[in-house]
Amino acid sequence: MSVTLRKRKNSDGTISLLLDVYHNGKRRYEFLKDLKLCKPANPVDRQTNKTNLEIAEKIKVQRAQELATNDYSMVTEMGKKTIVTVWMQNFVDTYKKKDKRNMLGALNRLRDFLVQEKRTGLTFGHLNELIISDFQDYLREHSTGEGASSYFNRFKKMVKQAARQKLIAGNPAAEVKTIQGNAKKKDTLTLEEIQILATTQTESTEVKRAFLFSCVTGLRWVDVSHLKWSDLNMKGKQMNIQQSKTANAVSINLNDTAIKLLGKRVDRKAVVFDLPTANGANKTLKAWVKRAGIEKKITWHNARHSFGTNLIYYGADVTTASTLLGHSTLKHTQRYVKAANDLKERATDKLNIEL
Repeated sequence: MSVTLRKRKNSDGTISLLLDVYHNGKRRYEFLKDLKLCKPANPVDRQTNKTNLEIAEKIKVQRAQELATNDYSMVTEMGKKTIVTVWMQNFVDTYKKKDKRNMLGALNRLRDFLVQEKRTGLTFGHLNELIISDFQDYLREHSTGEGASSYFNRFKKMVKQAARQKLIAGNPAAEVKTIQGNAKKKDTLTLEEIQILATTQTESTEVKRAFLFSCVTGLRWVDVSHLKWSDLNMKGKQMNIQQSKTANAVSINLNDTAIKLLGKRVDRKAVVFDLPTANGANKTLKAWVKRAGIEKKITWHNARHSFGTNLIYYGADVTTASTLLGHSTLKHTQRYVKAANDLKERATDKLNIEL
């Protein structure tokens, strides 16, 4: 059992204070948000730093006493006064999992909600089921497709962690059921529309090559932007990658179109496509699609969606499509079956005649 006061240097020159609490074989950290040390420029700054350190030491002693008296299961007074968004920002900053961007998205939406509700200083001591339910309604009104459900799940994850750290009594988010949203229907590019794009000029030939390559291989942006020549077997006309999002290994046979789009091989360790940022690429893509006269909302992920849909439409079975897309279950592939069926329905609609 131990409580240690630690310091963490920030990029702006300030120093954050935190308690390193070790108890019953488990370690947790308690950030002392209001006691940050500044880079002293005058006697006032030095005195403020000294005072904050003294307060931090007193808190450390108090936590140690709570542990010694087996009273640490109670919610700490410091926890009740901790501002929710400040603690969550620290949580996101140290978060290491692949959905960190979604965690930050959930936090940003919580901030917007609290501004609207005039509760920007909300502390864990005042966070309750009613506020959480109102936030859920806010997400439902300001999100599309599965966005509300995704963000709310991550918000609940942060609240659960705060409860574990004794910043809040119980878990008020546990009883609020997660919203179930219907996935927003994504636009699909037919082979004819992909052909039109191929013959339409755009500002970036690299963006053009990479997007068309994604259309015929199903690669996500994160994978095509990091694709290296070492991932390709040109003689065997095959690509072997580990998907960044799922960590699933995928092998895809490269057709003649994909081979042509790759161009001339350079250094084995070099990336295949010299691309801008994701935002820059999507901006170029938007202008390109508009110039081609295609009236659909297309982002980079629509290339993957189009690949899956066209696979099913032109006869691939669900298991094969799932393997090529690197899906962990067939459930994720079913959306492409629905999209392919919609294409077939529109195709038969063209056979109508006047009677």
